[in-house]
Amino acid sequence: MSAARLRHIKGHLQRQAESQKMAHSQGSPLTTHVLNTAQGVPGAQLPLSLHRLEPGTASWTLLASGITNGDGRCPGLLTWDEFLPGMYKMRFETGQYWQVLGESSFYPYVEIVFNITDPSQKYHVPLLLSRFSYSTYRGS
Repeated sequence: MSAARLRHIKGHLQRQAESQKMAHSQGSPLTTHVLNTAQGVPGAQLPLSLHRLEPGTASWTLLASGITNGDGRCPGLLTWDEFLPGMYKMRFETGQYWQVLGESSFYPYVEIVFNITDPSQKYHVPLLLSRFSYSTYRGS
């Protein structure tokens, strides 16, 4: 491999490490965004909670709770120090949300359960919501 190629690879790895360091200094490693797809607006003022499964048990520990802001986000769920490998659950109180809007909903709540294997990465878990359906995916 040429010296120029090695310098290029080394520079790329340094930029990648700096980018990760910067991400760690900014905000929570776990974020969410609720979108009311029925009305095309953010899912504002939706109560939610974050839990982690205790290893070797069937017990969930409450880590954080909050209410989505006007943009449908709930910043600051966890710090990087609190973010450990394991199974997590986000519970969204969708029934309450729709009731406040004067609507009924098929789902009284939505729970999204997911595994974190690499806590050095940032994870984004959005919820796309209507009164009779929901979907999610792993974002970044």
